[in-house]
Amino acid sequence: MKDQYLGRRDRLRRLLNRSAAGAILVTNPVNVTYLTGFTGEDSYLLVGQAGDVLLSDFRYSTQLEEECPGLELAIRRQDLTMAELTAKTVGSAKVRQLALEAESINWSLLETIREKIKRIETVATSGLVERLREVKDKTEIGALRASIAAAEKAFGVLRATLRPEKTEIELRNELEYQIRLFGAEDRGFPSIVAAGPRAALPHAAPSNARIGDSDFVLVDWGARGTLYRCDLTRVLVTGRISPKLERVYGVVLNAQLRAIEAVRPGIPASEIDQIARRVIGDAGFGRYFGHGLGHGIGLDIHERPRLASTNSTPLKPGMVMTVEPGVYIPGWGGVRIEDDILVTRKGHEVLTSVPKELDAVVVS
Repeated sequence: MKDQYLGRRDRLRRLLNRSAAGAILVTNPVNVTYLTGFTGEDSYLLVGQAGDVLLSDFRYSTQLEEECPGLELAIRRQDLTMAELTAKTVGSAKVRQLALEAESINWSLLETIREKIKRIETVATSGLVERLREVKDKTEIGALRASIAAAEKAFGVLRATLRPEKTEIELRNELEYQIRLFGAEDRGFPSIVAAGPRAALPHAAPSNARIGDSDFVLVDWGARGTLYRCDLTRVLVTGRISPKLERVYGVVLNAQLRAIEAVRPGIPASEIDQIARRVIGDAGFGRYFGHGLGHGIGLDIHERPRLASTNSTPLKPGMVMTVEPGVYIPGWGGVRIEDDILVTRKGHEVLTSVPKELDAVVVS
């Protein structure tokens, strides 16, 4: 069976064939990992029609042999800078046109390549590898499932031990500790714990506010298992269910369920966003929903595809994204409900399973 990383590089090569570039220099470290399996830092990958070379330094020699067997390596000597090694390697590849990742190439590296290789033409590209990363293979989906399992178990412990005297920061710390105890390498991103009015801030930083001083708390968390990251949000009711909370929560949940129901191959990402936005707008809360409906997850916590009104990309089997509508009312609070959804050949699968009906999120 062909090595999965070689298969990914071959797909990138086919994208290159559509341009005049003879090779692409991959400088985004996440893209390097995706294409090689290498998990170190400060390394680049040259993918060309004649072969591939991973550029790194002595610190990673053993790790490279373990993680990237069979891949040609260019290890930096102490008398060379990384930019000089890159220019030398690109020069040896004898390509006339070199594609670069516009979002991650630094100016010093670019100028060194141009200075050392006078005859080369450089061309900026955007999103070539990210386009490949949109659709996950079985290994990637398995890694996401493992991350979700750790995240959900950690949240279960948090909920079971939640006490009114605890602060947002204390809950955040306990949650991220439990995530690691359940086998994840790390949190998927800095966790959000926001009680009451602070839940109106979509990306609230946890504070010393006590959970018991509000009727509800929003928790947005995830885990990074074997490189892959998940993302979930739930609201826990810690006090009384006011008519307003019941109303807002019901609207957000309905918007999410309607949007998830529509996920299938071929439907534009923008249409999924519009379905949820219409539900919230019809309920009179449209001005309080100011972000896109969701985003892809994987090696990065935010990646393609975006579920937004500006993205008409058709969904494909293997895409995994969040669906997370929210209503944020200044001075009162906010409700966001988020799950991770896999697009399948016949429709979709909800990968996350934490209960979300209103009666199920009441903490007794």
